[in-house]
Amino acid sequence: QVQLVESGGGSVRAGESLRLSCLASGRTFSSLDMGWFRQAPGKEREFVAHSSRSGGSTIYADSVKGRFTISRDNAKNTVYLQMNSLKPEDTAIYYCAADSRHYSETYYVKYGMDFWGKGTLVTVSS
Repeated sequence: QVQLVESGGGSVRAGESLRLSCLASGRTFSSLDMGWFRQAPGKEREFVAHSSRSGGSTIYADSVKGRFTISRDNAKNTVYLQMNSLKPEDTAIYYCAADSRHYSETYYVKYGMDFWGKGTLVTVSS
């Protein structure tokens, strides 16, 4: 099992920034693909960003490309999501996710990942 604990959510105004963190435990962190997903009120959960196990490969949803950056520190067992130029439509619960099965990025985008955190709320006001 993998335990994931998110932090860093909050309320900001449009145009401001936030950095989310997710601390993982239970497995060797460098063996895990890591991702961020979000769920806005009344909407289905959607993919936001993915990082390969080394951090050398990242992909993003079109809606956040150029504004959000996923990164990881394998020495600290932590993955980050730097969110810049936030918009009201970014308001959602953000979930950290992990997977040890070494599937493709395409699989994770479409089907999600194996382990999930409880989420952290991000609210962006106009």
